[in-house]
Amino acid sequence: MFHVVLHEPEIPPNTGNIIRLCANTGCRLHLIEPLGFELDRRSVRRAGLDYALLACVETHPNLAACLQAFGASRVFAIETGADYRYSDAQFEPGDVLLFGGETRGLPPAVLAALPATQRLSLPMQSGNRSLNLSNAVAIVVYEAWRQSGFR
Repeated sequence: MFHVVLHEPEIPPNTGNIIRLCANTGCRLHLIEPLGFELDRRSVRRAGLDYALLACVETHPNLAACLQAFGASRVFAIETGADYRYSDAQFEPGDVLLFGGETRGLPPAVLAALPATQRLSLPMQSGNRSLNLSNAVAIVVYEAWRQSGFR
C-alpha cells in the first residue's frame, strides 16, 4: 500500500477524484491542513461518489505531523521542474507520494529537505506549467502500484 499526501489541497473535485482513486488502488490518503474546502462539501462528495466510505482518508494539522506518522518511510515529492522523472523511481509499498496544492505546489523548504532522487516530475510539453492534480496523482499511483505487481 502507498500513502498519497496532498499538501493544502484547494479544489474540492480534485480531492474527490483522488479519494475515488485511493479507494480503487488501496492507497491511504492524507490531507494536510488548511484545506481550501470542507471535506463534507457536496462537490467533494460528488466527485468521490460513495468511494469516501471505501477509502482511508486522514487529515493532519501540518506536514511535519503527517510525516512523523510514517516513521522511516521514503517520501517522494512530485513537483513540476524536478530533475528526475516519476518513471525513474523504484517505488516500494509503504512509500509516501507527496503532492502540493493546485496553485502553489510544494514549499521550497520541503523540496530542499529531500534528496534529488526523491523529487520527481512528470514529463510535459515545453512551456506548459502543470498537470491537473488528480491526473498527476493517478499517473504516479498507478506506476507505483504497477511496480509492486498490482498487489
